[in-house]
Amino acid sequence: MTSRATVNQECIEAYNSLKLNKKYKYIIFKLSDDFKEIVVESTSDDAPEYDDFREKLVKAQSKTKSGTVCKGPRYAVYDVEYELASGEGKRNKITFIAWSPDDAGIQPKMIYASSKEALKRALNGIAVEIQANDTDDIEWDSVLKTVSKGTAA
Repeated sequence: MTSRATVNQECIEAYNSLKLNKKYKYIIFKLSDDFKEIVVESTSDDAPEYDDFREKLVKAQSKTKSGTVCKGPRYAVYDVEYELASGEGKRNKITFIAWSPDDAGIQPKMIYASSKEALKRALNGIAVEIQANDTDDIEWDSVLKTVSKGTAA
């Protein structure tokens, strides 16, 4: 079963609001319950904390086609802002995170894996991609180090 989900237009509109208008700090995407479409699950509010974003990923759940609820994979885009250690100012990098916890259900993980490229192709301007399989992979320090290639203060 290698069904690929389509990308809902709302995903692209939300992403453009993040990228062009800085309306959001992050967007979390999920597969619809029928696994046919990638949709927006949540966006950041006024002043999001990274910990809130991380918590949403860690607590995400998916249903299998049989209706069983299990830990769920997600896609996310986070506008990572950091200060350069060299003192040359701030940088922003739009970061794509493919969250697929090791203990998520096999079926959701397979469908998320096969649908990831469709979403990435629809979102122009992603600077960095992180494949995250456990909670350490989405710790702020780990994300910052990957995104900044070690140049963050």
